[in-house]
Amino acid sequence: MTDNLDFFKIKHNDTKPEKGFVLVSEPFLQDTFFKRSVVLITEHSKEGTVGFILNNPIKSLVSEILSDFPDIDSLVGIGGPVQTDIIHYLHTAGDLVPDSVHVKEDLYSGGDFEVIRRLINEKLIEPNEIRFFVGFSSWHEGQLERELSEDSWMVTSLDRDSIMNVGGPVLWEQVLKKEGKQYQMWPKYPKNPLMN
Repeated sequence: MTDNLDFFKIKHNDTKPEKGFVLVSEPFLQDTFFKRSVVLITEHSKEGTVGFILNNPIKSLVSEILSDFPDIDSLVGIGGPVQTDIIHYLHTAGDLVPDSVHVKEDLYSGGDFEVIRRLINEKLIEPNEIRFFVGFSSWHEGQLERELSEDSWMVTSLDRDSIMNVGGPVLWEQVLKKEGKQYQMWPKYPKNPLMN
């Protein structure tokens, strides 16, 4: 007789969501945007949470989306379902970009767009030092906490290099691998639990 193994129960979900942490979706979350996603939290308070999906890339340069923007071969992805008509960005330029919001270590969100444009033109920002998002993700007051209690998400940390340089579906699997043996089973299950 074997123990009852609940592979989809998040065992260490006592980590609280905070700015700079990531949310990792459980394998059967069926939301169009958040299926098998990794989301960087850039703001978190009593009022709600904001972040960017890190592993939903699009095959475009930011200069193909924005007119009169310098070419830079940086990651571009769908950051979430909110404000999909606006380009958002994470960068490591810090104090060089006024109005940037510190997220963690030397990672920042937003800031003066014209300064970003100038720094890219002057080659003072390299492709791996900035990544762009179409839209962002948000949860209103209490929403994320409810989803955490339902085991929809795991809260964990991710190093800056992974945040800035890994943009595809492989990121979800990489994060699970580092979380332990139980979570290594998750990618083996079909995306639709009704399919075998």
